[in-house]
Amino acid sequence: MAILADLKDPRIEGVTVTKVEVSPDMRQAKVFVSIMGDDRAADLCMHGLQSSAGYLQQKIAKRIDTRYTPRVIFELDMGVKKSIAIARLLDDVLPEESAQSEADESAEDSPE
Repeated sequence: MAILADLKDPRIEGVTVTKVEVSPDMRQAKVFVSIMGDDRAADLCMHGLQSSAGYLQQKIAKRIDTRYTPRVIFELDMGVKKSIAIARLLDDVLPEESAQSEADESAEDSPE
């Protein structure tokens, strides 16, 4: 959402829009966001986004040509953070296995 860049609220930082779901009647838009930082930063950012929803709806109304402007609802998308956490866990577990397989491969490749 390029209009997020128009917001001047200092609480809104490190936000990535991951998905937008619009209801069939076009009256509601759920905006899923990923926020970098700790839980406190995410809470502050979500409060900032929710308080700016009316302003964002006005900006959207100027850009789209529909009878109704969707009501913007922000939802925190934990998918990105969960995938990063899983990747870190896998990196902790798998380096030992990948190092062993690399050692086995180099032993097979070396001429005797």
